[in-house]
Amino acid sequence: MQPLIRNLAIIAHVDHGKTTLVDLLLRAGGDLNARDDAEERVMDSMDLEREKGITIRAKNTAVHWRACTINIVDTPGHADFGGEVERVMKMVEGVLLVVDAVEGPQAQTRFVLRKAFQQGLRPVVVINKIDRPQADPRRVHNEVLELFLELDATDEQFHAAFLYGSARDGWFSRSPDEPSRDIVPLLETILEQVPPPKIEAGAPFRMLVSNIDWDDYVGRVAIGKIESGSVRRGEILHRLRPGGARDSARITRVVEFASLRTRDCETANAGNIVGIAGFEDVEIGETLAADPEAQPLPFVSIDPPTVQMDFSVNDSPFAGREGKYVTSRQIRDRLARETKTNISIRITDAEQAGVFRVSARGAMQIAVLVEQMRREGYELLVSSPSVITREVDGRSLEPFETLYVEVPEAHLNAVLKSLGSRRARIESMHSRSGHCRMEAVIPTRGLIGFQFDLLNQTAGTGVCSHLFREYAPHCGPIATRQTGTLVSTETGTAMAYSLGALEERGRLFVRPGDPVYEGQVIGENPRGDDLPVNPTKAKHVTNHRSQGDGKAIQLSTPIEFSLERAIEYIASDELIEVTPAGLRLRKRVLCPHERRRQRKRDVVNA
Repeated sequence: MQPLIRNLAIIAHVDHGKTTLVDLLLRAGGDLNARDDAEERVMDSMDLEREKGITIRAKNTAVHWRACTINIVDTPGHADFGGEVERVMKMVEGVLLVVDAVEGPQAQTRFVLRKAFQQGLRPVVVINKIDRPQADPRRVHNEVLELFLELDATDEQFHAAFLYGSARDGWFSRSPDEPSRDIVPLLETILEQVPPPKIEAGAPFRMLVSNIDWDDYVGRVAIGKIESGSVRRGEILHRLRPGGARDSARITRVVEFASLRTRDCETANAGNIVGIAGFEDVEIGETLAADPEAQPLPFVSIDPPTVQMDFSVNDSPFAGREGKYVTSRQIRDRLARETKTNISIRITDAEQAGVFRVSARGAMQIAVLVEQMRREGYELLVSSPSVITREVDGRSLEPFETLYVEVPEAHLNAVLKSLGSRRARIESMHSRSGHCRMEAVIPTRGLIGFQFDLLNQTAGTGVCSHLFREYAPHCGPIATRQTGTLVSTETGTAMAYSLGALEERGRLFVRPGDPVYEGQVIGENPRGDDLPVNPTKAKHVTNHRSQGDGKAIQLSTPIEFSLERAIEYIASDELIEVTPAGLRLRKRVLCPHERRRQRKRDVVNA
């Protein structure tokens, strides 16, 4: 008898209503009590997720309805977090695709949906927000089917079930013309369309570890779907590592998922997604089995990283003032812990001592790691991103991405000019309702800083997403920043008197009273070169003129960088000083005389 279990992943573009829908499902199953009702977006478990409005880490929950357990895996939509997506697809048999009834399927849904189709998962489509004034669910229905064709869906996947409704208002129906009063049609469709988990009848216990959690009482918790057999708390299990090594441990805890929390259980059966504690250093991709001679379960292949950045110890004059963890050993240990749960990140030692090279799928993924470390009290230096190249048959190959862009037609020319300067090749373009959608092939180098340029060129209305495409021959130089910088020549406190004069030279990054040091980037020079300036000079006081004489100095609001913007802004000879108190931009070499000598050496070597 097949268990009453359904395992599915939920896929949606940003702001299409994924977290609201999950809240609604949990309430329908009675898993949220009155105390929880005040909290919205319960699946956004990290502060960064709530602030950015995106999903960063895959996570589990469960809805219990009509004696059936519906395990739901929340998946990130951004391609930079693809490692989270690829490993959780092994735990589910279906996907719930949430699409906005006005915007239709967006670029970020393509990546996760493609991975789901490659795993043979069956989709259930939810067209959300049909109560919006410009909603057109029938057009969106056709666009979803066109997307299925582009992603080579099978006949079974193409004939997916469609639901229409509003997660905010709490209802879904099988027809856009027949509103419902609840979400029972959606839950019934999930039970009908998502197949039950496949179970190896009579086989002993085996489970592939697809995620890792932490519990303050029992330590690391291995999360995965039980492929066969059952597990009971207190019994001995064996850990099968990919390299062939094996060890054993006694299970101290078995947990099932229930709404916002987990609950202990004595026994867990095949087909269910559970957490198992007992192995101190279990890692993602390993197999837990009752039989020590069992074969490890195959783990999904992870796309290789394409971008790398250097992390190093902070050596600025202000080092150690604001951070709690500042040594290279502490930074190394933190990065090593990150690789335990984030399998798409690689850490290697660079040529210089105390410098660690972090490779990932995109700059945004590394920026999230840096922001987490900053909030934990770490202080470090971060370099600009660079792409990971390959040498094949004597030729240098670099990564290329498929870029999807949607912009208002009024801003199309500016965006096309920017794409041309970044060596993008437009493959398709079509317009609808005053908006233009483009698909282009662009080198990964050309994507650095493009999103912020797009927001500026379209007054915040442009949307873009990208997917890794291939490695291809190097396509030539790309200039992503056309401006120079204002570099401080002194260490001290920035003064309003000197900053007022420097505003004529460019836009400032600091305020009066901010501490600055020699080599710190304190502003932007409209010209392409770096300009040495002194922001610490105070007004000269004499017997005939006091410090307060003259008009009050009115300064423009300085530019404040987010971490993502700073990473994409800095040049190759610059670094970001990251501390719990904030960010500072600086030159790699702080001394201006040494920088001049370095430039001369670079010219000679070139």
